[in-house]
Amino acid sequence: CFFSEPRAGCLSSARRNGRWAAAVAAAGRTTAVQTGDGVWARTVGDPTPAFPTSMQNPTDAQLREDAQALGERLRDAHDHLVTAESCTGGWIAKCLTDIVGSSDWFDCGMVVYSYEAKQALLGVRPQTLEQHGAVSRETAIEMVSGALVNSGASVAVAVTGIAGPGGGSADKPVGTVWIAWKRRGGYARAEVFHFDGDREAVRRQTVGRALQGIAALLPA
Repeated sequence: CFFSEPRAGCLSSARRNGRWAAAVAAAGRTTAVQTGDGVWARTVGDPTPAFPTSMQNPTDAQLREDAQALGERLRDAHDHLVTAESCTGGWIAKCLTDIVGSSDWFDCGMVVYSYEAKQALLGVRPQTLEQHGAVSRETAIEMVSGALVNSGASVAVAVTGIAGPGGGSADKPVGTVWIAWKRRGGYARAEVFHFDGDREAVRRQTVGRALQGIAALLPA
């Protein structure tokens, strides 16, 4: 969902393997979310149609092409990027730094698997992790906000999810991934995805979606 202004309601979109789905924060309730840099937003429980998110696993060549195009746009916009990754383990940063000249626009990358790392490196609040878990909208938002607070970047992406084969549950099955994006001085956008496939496929699709979301933050 887009957090368009502090304490203003927004609708959250979810996508489930090519089928229309609606995400409901909590039926009839509103949920307050505080980002890591003190910006408050509020999601409302009204369901909204979402876009289908099934996608073929992007190939290495496709990821490289996307990273190349993204790097050119970041350079042209004089932006610098920071990544905060959990389930992808640095794959997003690796794709981007494979590009020659990436030092012109890539600031840094953080791999934060444990709760302790998320708290120490990104400022994710213990209460957030205890109440919502690592794979949640709230954690993704605090991760992406903390990445900007703790770097010199102007654009950030954060991913947290369950790549499998274990670790899933009824409400958070394997393939559930939250991705958040944010510009410095702006408001976070977070989306939940439900990817099909094995661990490799879930991680690969996450990288592809993360790159696409970064591009959406940049000037056309």
